[in-house]
Amino acid sequence: MKKIFTIGITGGSGSGKTYFLKALSSHFKEGEACLISQDHYYKPIHQQKRDDNGVENFDLPESIDRELFLADILKLQSGEVLIKHEYTFNKPKSEAKTLEFKPAPILIVEGLFVQYFAEINALLDLKIFMEAKTHLTVARRIRRDNVERGYDMNDVLYRFEHHVMPVYESLIEPLKHKADFIVPNNTQVDVSAKVLAGYLRTLL
Repeated sequence: MKKIFTIGITGGSGSGKTYFLKALSSHFKEGEACLISQDHYYKPIHQQKRDDNGVENFDLPESIDRELFLADILKLQSGEVLIKHEYTFNKPKSEAKTLEFKPAPILIVEGLFVQYFAEINALLDLKIFMEAKTHLTVARRIRRDNVERGYDMNDVLYRFEHHVMPVYESLIEPLKHKADFIVPNNTQVDVSAKVLAGYLRTLL
């Protein structure tokens, strides 16, 4: 079997990783690329560490089941089909969907810590770092957590100040100096996605 080309996309919360991935995926047909996100690997809320005010911190490396994340990436790289339950972000009333991930020539791994976890970073053939101005990341975080997920606004802002930014500045931002490409996402990234897709299609 031909080696699966694995791409790791990281960046801070609100940097536009999800939008970029949608733009990138639009250039591929079914079966050409497989995308798996770190979002499916958060530990249950009762296993999350709490800060000094008793608030669960989902922005720490320890919040992720990194062993399972690694194991599933290796399965996809070896050509195995992966079945997982959707992570519902601790919403007890939400019914988790069953997700199927089929191996493809191009594997895209997305998440805050995909380049921070050394064992996962070692599996990447191409490393992409998304970055955006702070005021845009705050707005996007509010739009996602407050508007789309229904989290309290004070909770969203508290977590951004006390969890998101400290981890980004100390653990995530330094990774951009080791990335193969840095994609600025202050306006739109459609051109960047198209250029990358053009390169990746030469590997198919």
